[in-house]
Amino acid sequence: MDYILLQKLSQNLLEILDDDEYYDITIEVGNDPYVKIFRSHIVILNYRSSYLRRILSTNKKKNDGTLVHIKLPNISPEIFQLILWYIYGGKLSLIDYDNLDIIKILVAAN
Repeated sequence: MDYILLQKLSQNLLEILDDDEYYDITIEVGNDPYVKIFRSHIVILNYRSSYLRRILSTNKKKNDGTLVHIKLPNISPEIFQLILWYIYGGKLSLIDYDNLDIIKILVAAN
């Protein structure tokens, strides 16, 4: 029973990640010409990643309603997408990735 509830929670959090309406932070990832903007949620990033918590602590949301925007130029958009899936869903499948990709994921996650 607990496993089913955790699976549903994981799925719901991944659905939140895909939601384009209620985000409160944008994260610019990569370097030109490979840059991607991710929409996310400060509260989830703050509690699920100590690294992002440190970055967010210096980029507090302003009271004027503007979004927080951070840049992570040293991570590829593809790798960051996987990290976000892990942050939100709590699981990560590496079956479809080769050894070099897995090493890149580990380096970025560290």
